Amino acid sequence: MKAVKSNVVGYIYGELKMSKNRIEKDSMGEMEVPESALYGASTQRAVLNFPISNLRFSRLFIKALGIIKASACKSNLDLGLLEKDKADAITSVCQMLIEGGLDEHFVVDIFQTGSGTSSNMNANEVIANKACELLGGSLGDKSLVHPNDHVNMSQSSNDVIPTAIHLSGVLAIEEDLLPSLNVLKLSFEAKEKEFSKIVKSGRTHLQDATPIMLGQEFSGYKAQIENSINRINNSKKELLQLALGGTAVGTGLNTHPDFAKKAIAEISKITGYDFVESKNHFASQATQDSVVAFSGELKALSCAFMKIANDVRWLSSGPRCGLGELNLPEIQPGSSIMPAKVNPVICESVMMVGAQVIGNDSTISIAGQHGNFELNVMLPVIAYNLLQSIELLSNSARNFSKKCINGITANPEICESYADKSLATCTPLARVIGYDKAAKIAKEAYKQGKTVREVAKEMKVLSSEELDKVLSLDKMTKPGI
Repeated sequence: MKAVKSNVVGYIYGELKMSKNRIEKDSMGEMEVPESALYGASTQRAVLNFPISNLRFSRLFIKALGIIKASACKSNLDLGLLEKDKADAITSVCQMLIEGGLDEHFVVDIFQTGSGTSSNMNANEVIANKACELLGGSLGDKSLVHPNDHVNMSQSSNDVIPTAIHLSGVLAIEEDLLPSLNVLKLSFEAKEKEFSKIVKSGRTHLQDATPIMLGQEFSGYKAQIENSINRINNSKKELLQLALGGTAVGTGLNTHPDFAKKAIAEISKITGYDFVESKNHFASQATQDSVVAFSGELKALSCAFMKIANDVRWLSSGPRCGLGELNLPEIQPGSSIMPAKVNPVICESVMMVGAQVIGNDSTISIAGQHGNFELNVMLPVIAYNLLQSIELLSNSARNFSKKCINGITANPEICESYADKSLATCTPLARVIGYDKAAKIAKEAYKQGKTVREVAKEMKVLSSEELDKVLSLDKMTKPGI
């Protein structure tokens, strides 16, 4: 937003002070617009009306708008509704949007009109003005390319913004989230194999439990990520249905009967993903149920991230006064006052991402409830939170893999020592001598500070050979073998 910011002096009681302006007109009259800005009067009104935050739509959402506008333009051209010179100019500008060349002109706050009309008009005006320039005209020359009549032809904000939410969401999932999760899954898989022969004590309720292999513990983490990938793949299918073609209320008023089919086919061609027209435009515009459902899967993934990160930091606690079963990569000093202290900072960052995404899900859930009659009126905040959640989880997954999981090493001696000391090793004895006798041995072992094996041997409940067989730590981790 460099070009815009250079013209902004500041907000004074909700009014924007600017220098070097030009006059643009819309249906409400004249507006002063920064001279170098490609947007017009409607966008400028939104800038003045919503001085709420510094939050703006992401690169991916603007890319989605560019794809939608280009596809709509192609459809309208094919249907004989738009002249070729205008269509060519519009398509050229849309490509600039797709490639990120005009992002600085998208200046509307996320907290705006609930339909996202301000951002749709921001796109329409930027495309129209730049197209005018390409055709040899000047900014604001609506006789050449009109933001509503030409760029927004056969569309409404009410179907464009829901379409952009689904489209940008699918792009983020396919090109960022799923690849990142697969990287993390492979990291856990590698550690599962590396730690497959290290026996340790299991823990339930934060108390000692029967033995488990460290590799088995990591296989659980791998499975959590695999399950999340499967759930995400299933849930994303609904996002492939697009609202485009419903226009104002879902009836498709002011569109050609073949517009949506052609435009969505073009979207699929540009992106390489199999988008389809919504089965019911009224549901697609009045609700964001599909996004609410998908956000729930992101929340589930966040819970998985937080569980795994918490486990890893506890297992690496120490180095002398904690569990100390794992060693994490030392990547930065951990204290400004305690020399040589190193903290599990990557785990902590993962946990904070989880907390943020769960908060985003709450916002999306609340916003999803506001589908009043034929339109949801919290679309911008739904879009922002969805894309932020996907971005945070994607970045966090890659970072967790690269800077933490891949570099983890184990302390086998400590792991086995805990396993041997665990009073829960009395569990297989219960099958042979009964629950009460086994419990008595465990309690005596705790009282004397001895292992279950030592006390059982002293009490001669079984022969030494039988005890070795029953109390084998390795066999307790694989009872079926």
